Amino acid sequence: MLLSEGNKSAVTFTLLGFSDCQELQVPLFVVFLAIYSVTVVGNIGMIVIIKINPKLHTPMYFFLNHLSFVDFCYSSIVAPKMLVNLVVEDRTISLLGCVVQFFLFGTFVVTESFLLAVMAYDRFVAICNPLLYTVAMSQRLCAMLVVGSYAWAVVCSLVIICSTFQLSFHGFNTINHFYCELSSVLSLSCSDTSLSQLLLFICITFNEMTTLLIMLTSYVFIVVTILKMHSASGRRKAFSTCASHLTAITIFHGTILFLYCVPNSKNSRHTAKIASVFYTVVIPMLNPLIYSLRNKDVKNTVSKIKDFKFFFH
Repeated sequence: MLLSEGNKSAVTFTLLGFSDCQELQVPLFVVFLAIYSVTVVGNIGMIVIIKINPKLHTPMYFFLNHLSFVDFCYSSIVAPKMLVNLVVEDRTISLLGCVVQFFLFGTFVVTESFLLAVMAYDRFVAICNPLLYTVAMSQRLCAMLVVGSYAWAVVCSLVIICSTFQLSFHGFNTINHFYCELSSVLSLSCSDTSLSQLLLFICITFNEMTTLLIMLTSYVFIVVTILKMHSASGRRKAFSTCASHLTAITIFHGTILFLYCVPNSKNSRHTAKIASVFYTVVIPMLNPLIYSLRNKDVKNTVSKIKDFKFFFH
């Protein structure tokens, strides 16, 4: 029986998660809890380190600070619910809860995508126009780029969510996923989902094409500039400043493009679910590790904090 607009609060979804692997429930809980713990400590730690070290008060670390915040947020939207569902029998979530989860998740993922593009532009200015870097990347411009990333992400998520909330559903629905992944939710609707699917396709395609174009263009100019450098040490230093960012881009967008290309079949749904774990849980843990392990200023700050604690004790 279809529900009217007034009874949408009665719509519930059951997240299957990893219920088809009963023997792995406890091991998966331990692994995901460890990953999420590292994610929380790593990203909050990165924010604190950037805050307390004056050397890190630069545009690059300003963007990295927001990247860490976004990683922490979108991981926290998915991971706690996934962990709870691994140890409880009741895996239901209301339509409103599903919509809110996807809205927040979509907002922070799109924000991360544009922040990575903004960081590529920042590296382009730093390497191709080093003498004008402090003028070109002013505090006002940096703030506008970050606010713009958040604002556009909210607009995209609102447009998709508003179209989804107009759809009709049966009272009880089963989502073969560990979070409210939108295409899985749309497949359960009793209404015509063509508009919602079109909007989702347009948003994903536009965001991916735009951010990838910005990053590709920036790095083409960066590579050309680096190759023109006469000093070998200068080339190494320039490549080193981009290595962490390139690694983060490759992992993030590589996973998105992989998910985007997975066909919608029964076997591929398992593949997509595994890839989604990497995308929603692992990547937010990797980013602070990628940037901290290759950065001397970050490592020096961590060492000073450790020395201070040792001295205090």
